[in-house]
Amino acid sequence: MTLSAAIKLPSAFTPLIMSALAIGVLLVHIAVVGLAPEPVAGGHDEGPAAHLWQILMTAQVPVIAFFAVKWLRKDVRVALSVLGLQCCAYIAALAPVFLLGY
Repeated sequence: MTLSAAIKLPSAFTPLIMSALAIGVLLVHIAVVGLAPEPVAGGHDEGPAAHLWQILMTAQVPVIAFFAVKWLRKDVRVALSVLGLQCCAYIAALAPVFLLGY
């Protein structure tokens, strides 16, 4: 299997899309609220943007694991390439949160 064929598998591209959506949530939040942390209101420590980001990031893990279990036995080279892309996308979505201190 080629990398271009593998990336078309739902278990391969879904985590990439979810990471992109998580980055989009961050960008929209920054555009609307700014870089300053949100004030704590009503005893809640996070807003809906943070919860949506957390859901998108957490939901990727089982999809990535499914892809790894299914495809690492069939084609190691291509599977590792896709897993590398998925990990890079995941780290790209994590980085702004840690760098900005959210």
